[in-house]
Amino acid sequence: MLPRSAALSSAVNRLGRMAGAIGQMLAVAEADVRKLRHDPLELFTRMVQPALWLLIFGQVLARTRAMPTGPVGYVAFVAPGILAQSVLFVAIFYGVSLIWERDLGILHKYLVSPAPRYALVLGRALSSGVRGVSQALVVYALAAALGVPLRTTPWDAAGVLSMVMLGSAVFSTFSLLVACLVKTRERFMGIGQVLTMPLFFASNAIYPLSLMPDWLHAFAIVNPLTYQVDALRRLMIEQVPSTFGLATDFAVQIVALLLLTLLATRLYPRIING
Repeated sequence: MLPRSAALSSAVNRLGRMAGAIGQMLAVAEADVRKLRHDPLELFTRMVQPALWLLIFGQVLARTRAMPTGPVGYVAFVAPGILAQSVLFVAIFYGVSLIWERDLGILHKYLVSPAPRYALVLGRALSSGVRGVSQALVVYALAAALGVPLRTTPWDAAGVLSMVMLGSAVFSTFSLLVACLVKTRERFMGIGQVLTMPLFFASNAIYPLSLMPDWLHAFAIVNPLTYQVDALRRLMIEQVPSTFGLATDFAVQIVALLLLTLLATRLYPRIING
């Protein structure tokens, strides 16, 4: 009976620690999302970029009829790519808030708390995912106004929101990792600018993979954004199949998030030495 009691006690303790970590992760996410209530202008400015891409870039390219987009028009083809792009552009600069909190002394309080480091990283990833949902609502509204044939089933909508949150979590965690390495806002902003364009253009966001030269196609295959766009295209647009399969798309995002979380957790304390 004693070994069984010890095993039961150990299991209860593990569950207690897990529940505590989840609570701490949610607390970090809630504190971060709460900032939006104090800065609603941020939500408005985020609407501008996808609107410009869909209303100007998408409309102009649609008239050229140069892209082989299958059974749908170019605006329908590019709408999921613009959603993925807007999520990427917001998430990739997420690490600057970590540097800002370090400078204000907030991060030191997080690091001396009993919260596990991975809970701090995942809490920020979750808050970034919640922010990404606002981008999905904007792009859906614009796409509907432009006559894009959208899928509207609850399953598809849940899939879109899940992929948006996953994709945002992946790139925001990558951003935190970069912030832990560079440690200053000036360096971070420069590196962020360098990273966004290659990630975006070396994906299937605005043109099919079939148009890419071999070297670019090889880079796109290892780019997580490619799989995010593929899933969003399948879940958002009628008559558009998935190139890789939804299971593969979600698996790539989950594996990328786990790997980046592991690295960011190890490097997280280093930022206070900057």
